[in-house]
Amino acid sequence: MSSTAARATDQGPDQEPGSGSGPGPRPGSSGPGRGEDRGGGRSSEDRGEGRGADRFWTVAEHLDDILDHLHPLDPIELQLLEAQGCVLVEDVTVPTALPPFDNSSMDGYAVRTADIAAATEDYPAVLTVIGDIAAGSETAPAVAPGEAARIMTGAPLPPGAQAVVPVEWTDGGLGRGPVTAMPAHSEVPDGASGRVRVYRPATTGQHVRPRGCDARAGELALSAGTILGAPQIGLLAALGRATVRVRPRPRVVVLSTGSELVQPGQEAGPGRIHDSNSFQLTAAARDAGAIAFRVGAVADDAGTLRATVEDQLSRADIVVTSGGVSVGAYDVVKEAMREIDFRKLAMQPGKPQGFGRVGPDRVPFIALPGNPVSSYVSFELFVRPAIRTLMGTGPVHRPIVRARCPEGVASSPRGRRQFLRGWYEPPGMDAETGLVTPVGGTGSHLIKALAHANALIVVPEETTEVAAGAEVDVVLLT
Repeated sequence: MSSTAARATDQGPDQEPGSGSGPGPRPGSSGPGRGEDRGGGRSSEDRGEGRGADRFWTVAEHLDDILDHLHPLDPIELQLLEAQGCVLVEDVTVPTALPPFDNSSMDGYAVRTADIAAATEDYPAVLTVIGDIAAGSETAPAVAPGEAARIMTGAPLPPGAQAVVPVEWTDGGLGRGPVTAMPAHSEVPDGASGRVRVYRPATTGQHVRPRGCDARAGELALSAGTILGAPQIGLLAALGRATVRVRPRPRVVVLSTGSELVQPGQEAGPGRIHDSNSFQLTAAARDAGAIAFRVGAVADDAGTLRATVEDQLSRADIVVTSGGVSVGAYDVVKEAMREIDFRKLAMQPGKPQGFGRVGPDRVPFIALPGNPVSSYVSFELFVRPAIRTLMGTGPVHRPIVRARCPEGVASSPRGRRQFLRGWYEPPGMDAETGLVTPVGGTGSHLIKALAHANALIVVPEETTEVAAGAEVDVVLLT
């Protein structure tokens, strides 16, 4: 087998509003991605395979079919805080120097350096205080020889001053030796006294932030393709931008199905279980960068599910469901959503899958299996790449690394690509590869084991066991 899962050979058959590199290798694909613009792709019907074809799709085929029907969302102008987490679609240049004027980096006194060149603790320089300069001051008194101006952090450096001495280097104008802080202006409105003693010299420019030291006018501040986090939002605000042009975060509507589901916080009676999928998938969508809307569990009634989906389409860029996609008599998603192509995939867990587009706007609809592990693994392989594609940013896929598996894998079904939960430890200083250990069993209902995993161990279709100590491909989940 080659070194990455992406190159491995493909074989085998309560509504609750939620809140740079290239695509990289696909877990389970037969080659690299074909670019971000996914418009114009062909569905299974276009390929003449027919809906419900009785064959096994590979992981790569299903993923390609989803991504071939997606393209990045159209850019819009958003207020700064609404743009958090979005992808910038324009280069932003600095309109004026940052900071726009020379200013003090300390609370202290603005001075001429020649006046304090010989200052010591025994023989301090004594200067006349000519006034206060607070942050936000529009004018400042000029500092002449033998003078000083009391200045606050961020205040403009007054004419004539060459440096700022911290207040800790002075007596604060109190005449009682070195101080640790200035008296409040409200307590001593005249600036403590008319004279200040300075006990140390300063060099020209010391404790002064020169105009343009952070950014010069006309230089590039942020480039297109940047994901806007808190520091980037702060920079845009500092540049005076109130809005910014971005690709919006995709809106993902998450529904779980099943008459057996009870909301957390309610008692689960006989034959009932708490709905975990909708919470898990909503959290995963947010982690991927989407705005996720969780819809309460829908009972196994085709009419109710259909109506619920249609009601949600106005706020959805993707609809994700869990459950109801297998071959049972109560598989409500298959019954209600007849325009969706339901498939069997050569993977474990997660064999039953569905994909199509619904409504007048042809909103992508991704149907996942209902077992918690199956739905989460399927989300990582198919939904997360879809969200990242709509965002128009990389990495689209989770990183894949090689790791040694000391315990090995006793058995894996031939013809299916298996994704086992695992705990990955990065390599130490003396090792080239990390270690990965399986967590829990192979059951697709073992959600506790999933909660203690940080990776997926990939066992290819042709591999039925992994020897102890052999290397495997690992999809990193964190």
